[in-house]
Amino acid sequence: MLSSAFISALNGAIAKVLGEDLSAMEIVFFRNIIGVMIILAALRHTPTKLPGGKIHLLLLRGVFGFAAMILFFYTITEIPLGEAITLNKTSPLFVAILAFFLMNERLNVYSVTALFVGFAGVVFIAKPSGMAMGYEHFLGLLGGFFAACAYATIKRIRDIYDARLIVLSFVGVGTVMPIALFLSAPFVKVPKHLEFLFPHFTLSFSMKIWLLILLMALISTLSQWLLTKAYSLGKAGVVGVVSYTNIPFAVGFGVMLGDPVPDLWVWLGIAMIVGAGLLLKKG
Repeated sequence: MLSSAFISALNGAIAKVLGEDLSAMEIVFFRNIIGVMIILAALRHTPTKLPGGKIHLLLLRGVFGFAAMILFFYTITEIPLGEAITLNKTSPLFVAILAFFLMNERLNVYSVTALFVGFAGVVFIAKPSGMAMGYEHFLGLLGGFFAACAYATIKRIRDIYDARLIVLSFVGVGTVMPIALFLSAPFVKVPKHLEFLFPHFTLSFSMKIWLLILLMALISTLSQWLLTKAYSLGKAGVVGVVSYTNIPFAVGFGVMLGDPVPDLWVWLGIAMIVGAGLLLKKG
């Protein structure tokens, strides 16, 4: 899990570097199209045996996953890496809320405390002016919400779909949706704050960019494999705690790439979100 956390933070750092030459949508597209090739090769080698069904939930998982990813990569290019990854880590808080409203799961005292502590941590990181949160930080938080929606959907279909098909729905939608948005970009006029959803596609011939894209795809796959192995071999509670080490790793990579060193309030916010995640696991 420690290796997975380190590689996950490195993946974010690579995305931040790529953001200097590519739009967030292009990063998402290239990352996912390589993922589609990998998953299709795996399915061809070993076909799935699970029955399937509820195709709408499978597609919904893909849509939620794509929304979470584009918002995550966009915030990486706009705010410090450590803050972007921490805001994405709010997804367990949203999972608890969705489970309460949609799956009738009870919220105990640990869960309620975690929600208050976690969202208070978001305030310390985003430092809202009055009641207005910065746009980029809001999108990072929204990305955490969509990630939670994706996790909640997985919970509904994990017993009827092979894990590879669930991942394929994610990378598949994450390939088709960018293509649709690229094609519609010349004909759509949107407000400036939504322009990142309709970028003009440019095919780069830079060897550096292609090597970074390939590296991102490979280490993303490696990170997921290490994470899966960690949860299959170790205690979920311990592994979950170790997973939060990707935040200090991300802060370190961000500072190396020119991000400002987080101030005391940001560190306090990070600690509160991590603490909230741990409280949810205990609950």
